[in-house]
Amino acid sequence: MGGCFFGLVWLAVIVAVVASCWRLFEKAGQPGWAALVPIYNLVVLCQIAGKPGWWCLLMLIPVVNIVIGIIVTHNVARNFGFGVGMTLLLIFLPFIGYPMIGFGDCEYQP
Repeated sequence: MGGCFFGLVWLAVIVAVVASCWRLFEKAGQPGWAALVPIYNLVVLCQIAGKPGWWCLLMLIPVVNIVIGIIVTHNVARNFGFGVGMTLLLIFLPFIGYPMIGFGDCEYQP
């Protein structure tokens, strides 16, 4: 019984994060459906961060992927008018940070 409840809560969190990423992509002038496509969503996220799309290839290299992920996340937060605090929130609590950007009143400022 508890596992079923946990599964439903987890599913709700995933749906909320995907919907937030969809809105984030649309705010940045990208197609929202790109948030649903694996790998391509990383390419688009790199573009939103102001980095070339081929940076997603760097995310395939162990350890380098952590550094690149942090840089891309920080640039996404910065392009929406936030600082290091939002970067940390997006890294450690993405189910709170992405809805704040996606459904908040912030604007994309490349």
